Amino acid sequence: MSAISNLDVLISSMQPELQGPCYVFAFLPHHSPLPEGAKMLFEEQEGWTAILPIEQAKVLGLHYEFACRMITLNVHSSLDAVGFLARITRHLAALGMGVNPVSAFFHDHLFVPAERAEEALAALRQLSAERPLPS
Repeated sequence: MSAISNLDVLISSMQPELQGPCYVFAFLPHHSPLPEGAKMLFEEQEGWTAILPIEQAKVLGLHYEFACRMITLNVHSSLDAVGFLARITRHLAALGMGVNPVSAFFHDHLFVPAERAEEALAALRQLSAERPLPS
């Protein structure tokens, strides 16, 4: 499977899909054990950021923020594609919606406010439909 870098192809074929539970961004000090099952772990100067289900964060007693849902863009986007996430985040920003994107090897994932997840999904599907595949 070859990664796509053409912006028009990426937008028109992104097939956004709303995923599972409500997630949060949680903070863990450097010396803390890292939680199993986190969607993402990222080490910063201050400690670890973990994206994990809200229920798991509560059980672990972690400080967390931003209750969100994950939308996966089901297109194999190139890690050096230019403008893909910028176009998507600009589209959602026009609706007054913040988004925290995460790029992984095969796909991009968008963490959007939990209470607006369906609205974000509809907006992304509309954006994709407006950009036909190039001939």
